[in-house]
Amino acid sequence: MNEGIGEAVSQIRGISRSSLAIAAFSTIVEWYDFTLYLYFATVLSRVFFGGGSMSLLTTLGGFAVAYLMRPLGAVYFGHIGDRQGRRHMLLLSVALMTAAMLATAALPTYSQIGAMAGWLLFLLRCVMGFSVGGEYTGVVAYLLEGAPLKRRGLVASLASAASEIGALLAVGISAATVALMDEASLQSWGWRIPFLVGAVLAATVWIARSTIEESPEFHRQVAEQTIPDSPLRHSIGNHCGAIGRAFAISALGSITYYVGITYVPAFLTSAGALSERASLWLSTAAAVVVILVTPIVGVLSDRIGRKPVLTVLALASALFPMAMFALMASGSHLQALAGAFVLAGLAGGVSAVGAVATAEQFPGEGRVTGLALGATGATAIFGGLTPFIAQLLVERTGYAIAPGAMIGIVGLCVLPLFLMMKETAPRHSG
Repeated sequence: MNEGIGEAVSQIRGISRSSLAIAAFSTIVEWYDFTLYLYFATVLSRVFFGGGSMSLLTTLGGFAVAYLMRPLGAVYFGHIGDRQGRRHMLLLSVALMTAAMLATAALPTYSQIGAMAGWLLFLLRCVMGFSVGGEYTGVVAYLLEGAPLKRRGLVASLASAASEIGALLAVGISAATVALMDEASLQSWGWRIPFLVGAVLAATVWIARSTIEESPEFHRQVAEQTIPDSPLRHSIGNHCGAIGRAFAISALGSITYYVGITYVPAFLTSAGALSERASLWLSTAAAVVVILVTPIVGVLSDRIGRKPVLTVLALASALFPMAMFALMASGSHLQALAGAFVLAGLAGGVSAVGAVATAEQFPGEGRVTGLALGATGATAIFGGLTPFIAQLLVERTGYAIAPGAMIGIVGLCVLPLFLMMKETAPRHSG
């Protein structure tokens, strides 16, 4: 696997190895913050909403609403990326993320100012959602445009793998913070530590990104004078089908990830299957599974194509998640671990092939805006909203399998589209 990654990096044309590596691994920060919020949801519900039966649902609801800002940010930053370059876009988005995370770490708590604490947290989540909109799509476009044609799947999958490293850091730091502190210290000041770490990570990424080169695809558009005057109008007018396909791919990727991975700690804790501490450590192990699976699936998509890999993953998404949630709710640590590992592998696989498959739906002109409309729009609905809906369904119905049913329904809905869509992998298309 390491030889494959090294070969992919060495064949980049027009982008240095260091620029490629910085772009791929800078997704750590985006996913660190957003998964931190979900992994830390039970703690934040006490710190900002005073605890109680509705506090966790309110915390997840705030995440869901704020996540709706992501498509707006994606369109805004996508316009910048398509008009002024991918590099400029990526610098602006991470600068805003740094400021938002630093401000979150400095917020007063519910015990200090009452309900206003929750509103301030919600406001900063909206800012974060807006800034994150420009992150993942910009990075994926940048990697795709610098990758060798026959290694696009592997190279683009590195962004997904790096994202999960960010999630691994988030769950690891969350678990360590909870484990090393008593409840009073955690609610007083300890909860700030993970957000301060995130602010430092984001600032480091900004410094590193300031050294990267511009995408060769954007240079081509400048030279040929093909940059669209209005990327939004260009994408809607010329690539509606591509936007729909990107939406479907990202819908599956989002729900498998946000319900199948990041919601799991809250599910295990609220269902009484595991303690808060144990569920966070279990999620740390699940994050490792995703990191291992992602490049493997990226290589597989290069060898056999995007279409067959997506089709198999959609079918697996329809068949397995309900059983895995039932397994995790059993109360057994071993069964919870097995269920979480299967769900993590499934989500990691969809994320890996989904990164390259969505970007390949669009030509270079207007690519980032097209991704914003399709991929990020789906993520806002099937990512940000789904943990809240999953928790609501579990509480209202009493069925532990409800979150798995949500994943299964999406898998069934997108399967026919995957069967019909054209192959986009260069060596298999045409």
